[in-house]
Amino acid sequence: MRIGKVTIGSIAQWTLSPGLVTSWHPTTASCEKARQAPVSSVPVSYMQTQHLRGYYERTAAGLDYSRQIIATCEVPGTCDIDAMTYGLNAYLRRHDTYRSWFDYAGAGDITRHTISNPADIEFTPTDHGEMTIDEVHNHVVAIPNPLQWGCFTFGIIQAESHFTFYASIDHVHGDATLIGATMLEAHGQYAALTGGGEPLALPDAGSFDDYCDRERRYTSGLTADSPEVRAWIDFAENNNGSLPDFPLPLGNPMEPTAGDMVMEPLMDAEQTARFESACAAAGARFVGGLFACQALVEHEFTGAVTYYGLTPRDTRRTSENFMTQGWFTGLVPITVPIAAASFSDAAWAAQVSFDANLDLAKVPYYRVLELAPWLQRPRPNFPVSNFLHGGAAPLNAVLAAAELGYANNIGIYSDGRYSYQLTIYVFRYEEGTAMAVMFPDNPVAQKSVARYMAAMKSVCVRVADRGHWGRVA
Repeated sequence: MRIGKVTIGSIAQWTLSPGLVTSWHPTTASCEKARQAPVSSVPVSYMQTQHLRGYYERTAAGLDYSRQIIATCEVPGTCDIDAMTYGLNAYLRRHDTYRSWFDYAGAGDITRHTISNPADIEFTPTDHGEMTIDEVHNHVVAIPNPLQWGCFTFGIIQAESHFTFYASIDHVHGDATLIGATMLEAHGQYAALTGGGEPLALPDAGSFDDYCDRERRYTSGLTADSPEVRAWIDFAENNNGSLPDFPLPLGNPMEPTAGDMVMEPLMDAEQTARFESACAAAGARFVGGLFACQALVEHEFTGAVTYYGLTPRDTRRTSENFMTQGWFTGLVPITVPIAAASFSDAAWAAQVSFDANLDLAKVPYYRVLELAPWLQRPRPNFPVSNFLHGGAAPLNAVLAAAELGYANNIGIYSDGRYSYQLTIYVFRYEEGTAMAVMFPDNPVAQKSVARYMAAMKSVCVRVADRGHWGRVA
């Protein structure tokens, strides 16, 4: 799928020219420094903990786990390997998350080890010769697992008139913001050096370690009676003691499967503008209207009188943290009464719920489980809906990198694995609105996701064309 000048999809959908492959990996000395790195007093964040335990448990059960964010771009000419080496090392030393690795054996707490001196991080190039496209795909996803240091690699594929740059980074070290940061920093540094200039002078990156400390101090002060914890408890108890389920069957979650991602345009630019007008008339913003449509789709599939949804929110709140690499995302619970509701009523209710619950993103559900042990961990395939606007972070940084000419043909890809969470993306950009879903690749899920996306398109277009969705069946 093309979002402006950016392509989004699964690794198998990455089209590129075959060529000579060079990749960057840590030196033996850096690996030894990491191995000797002492245990850190910095706590592991809740999102990192969830990711690492998810990887460990799914792997132990013989299942796969989606864990990589892959960013790519094309650059004219022949790669200057020395300049790229300088740019990548400057980028890695700049962000403190890359100094950490984690120790977990399936019981007890996860331990963080941290390299003390960022200068001990050194990546050097390795020449792999020519690879086919399939070989490149396999090479890019074959990075160390998140319980090893160095689960982030970079490379180029040199074609005749251009090279393709890629960054393959485990989610434990970043959320979607890393795509823009990598393009603007690592590749921007390369562009500055090869353009005959001096290395880029960048502002302070901030510290993800500091964020982890702040998160632990804040969550340690919560109790089961804290209002924000009570809100999560009520939400979970209304969903059979856990987080919501997808409204359609997705197959057996204990059967090994790859991941797939499918995409569907929901509305063109004119329909998107009319949809936004309908949201405004209801006293809602675009995001409130989208959740109202998801609520109606679930009601039509299941008869549910109330819709419960989840959406991520970036918890960065200071100017320096907008430059910080790390996983700052929390979840916001959404509740929408939907039985016999008009679009206006549902959109307004969704907007009120979204706005009222934004601060709950600072309260990890896994902290709530510690305080309310009668609740359950999320069930397999629980859905999380991401709304990404071309004018807002993190998508705007990626689009800006493309528009400013830092790179051509920017791509964002998943690793083709499936984890535990069904992920829904809705993109709003200049050409309109589109939806993508990442799901387990089995016949049951394929059929269900196709039905879901068709229903979402139908409802959104009805609202765009009429200003309402008509009578609820």
